[in-house]
Amino acid sequence: MDLALLRTFVTVHRAGSFTRAAALLGLSQPAVTGQIRTLERQLGRPLFLRRARGVLPTTLGDELAHKIAPHLDALLEITEAGLDPGHPRRTLHLAGPPEFTALRALPALTPLVARGLTVRATHGMADDLFEGLAAGHHDLAITTARPRGRLLTATPLCDEEHVLVAAPRWAARLGGPAVLRDQGVHALEQLPVVEVHESLPFVSRYWAAVFDSKPVAPGTVVVPDLRAVLASITAGAGIGVLPRYLCGDALDRGEVVALLDPPVPPLRTYFLLVRTGSLAQPHLARAHEWLLRAAMSW
Repeated sequence: MDLALLRTFVTVHRAGSFTRAAALLGLSQPAVTGQIRTLERQLGRPLFLRRARGVLPTTLGDELAHKIAPHLDALLEITEAGLDPGHPRRTLHLAGPPEFTALRALPALTPLVARGLTVRATHGMADDLFEGLAAGHHDLAITTARPRGRLLTATPLCDEEHVLVAAPRWAARLGGPAVLRDQGVHALEQLPVVEVHESLPFVSRYWAAVFDSKPVAPGTVVVPDLRAVLASITAGAGIGVLPRYLCGDALDRGEVVALLDPPVPPLRTYFLLVRTGSLAQPHLARAHEWLLRAAMSW
């Protein structure tokens, strides 16, 4: 099978459009369309469903892309490097929440670093990450907000569960989960709160989802890093709401205690963002796929 046809196919699959794929490949749109039709005739089945705006892969299209893309990317990298050991290393510019990037994303990308990828990570608020990604300052971004428009493409990455936690002494003072279930949010109103911002984003989201209420007390300790929030809660500064991935080890060691186990815990979704069409670049596509695979076990 012609590798040029497969390269065009993978580029269309990643770009979601014949027009965008043509721009990325330096071909005309009719040439891309013709190559895809040739490949579809060879396979005897359609690979894409044509829509008014772009294309959607068929089941066969998705399966074929997932099978051949990593191998095709490897061949393209060898070709582009010219088998020269001194060829510049590929750099991935990644942006996202500092805690999630440090504890989830960067460890997941480490195998690619061993294969020659270099990584430059930064963080910021969602709107700043959208702007930086659109402007080309970042290659991939991880956010908890989905962007609008078609300039950026968002793929759900994983859900994080939020847990209401406190040091054991505060849990003992409350009297246990049964008391909290009976008294509801009123049992928490006089307790100090540790948060990442004055607006109490984590506590407010938890209170709304679990208690159908709003927190009444301001933050006692406010620090813009969830790892510092965990350290403060562990030291006994107060109660707080944390992602389970961040506080799971502390819960297992008994350093903090989950104050409540609601039937439906509050969740927040992370999205993996790219500039639409940029996944035609092999090193970005590989990092994107690697993160999605790793997220299956998060």
